[in-house]
Amino acid sequence: MLDYPDIDPVAISLGPFQVHWYGLMYVVGFVAAWWLGRRRAARFGLTADDVGDMLFYAALGVVLGGRLGYALFYGLGQWAEDPLWIVRVWDGGMSFHGGLAGVLLAALWFARRKGLAFVTLTDFVAPLVPIGLGAGRIGNFINRELPGRVTELPWGMPFPGMGPEPRHPTSLYEAVLEGAVLFAVLWFVSASPRRRGLVSGLFLTLYGVFRFGVEFVRLPDAHIGYIAFGWMTMGMLLTLPMIAVGAALIVWSRKQPTP
Repeated sequence: MLDYPDIDPVAISLGPFQVHWYGLMYVVGFVAAWWLGRRRAARFGLTADDVGDMLFYAALGVVLGGRLGYALFYGLGQWAEDPLWIVRVWDGGMSFHGGLAGVLLAALWFARRKGLAFVTLTDFVAPLVPIGLGAGRIGNFINRELPGRVTELPWGMPFPGMGPEPRHPTSLYEAVLEGAVLFAVLWFVSASPRRRGLVSGLFLTLYGVFRFGVEFVRLPDAHIGYIAFGWMTMGMLLTLPMIAVGAALIVWSRKQPTP
């Protein structure tokens, strides 16, 4: 059994001004996406300035969509009790699925503005996302969020405030799978031009499978619990359409041209 590290969620504190690790993880994700995107922009007919503009709108989509998605899917009661809670994003509570919807809307608008096929743009964006996902999960770990179920595995950790039993560090599982592994696969596959839709389909499918699998060892939100069959969580339910759409995109891509 390992000890859960005691890390202050506030990275920098200067009087009333505080910078939280959770917020810094978003900065890491956007900076990484900007740097990686500039390396491949020319292949998709984009300039370095285009990458910066696109990431600005994507950042709005992530923050607004992620927070609103969390409020709608997981936190309606908390939002009703404390209306200002929704703006305190540094306290955690972001929905990947809501953030994804926000990014897709931003990408649709940007693609129409630049005259690009929407799926071509998502193929460009998909490999840029996992580093931010992994960093966000590390932020969840520092914030002591996403507790796992009790385990006897040697890397189990007592979760703060939940007794001495060792639990799966599910946020670290997701940081590895949704972050490192997903990035490695997508960056390798997209190193050469691929048929339109393949990279986007891989992103949706692999993320969905990874997230669905981790949900089996992650505790559901206490105020929601299991929503079906005594084991299905809200995260699983929201992930199933991603897997279906991702698989459909991979099949569809077989008949598409290579940009």
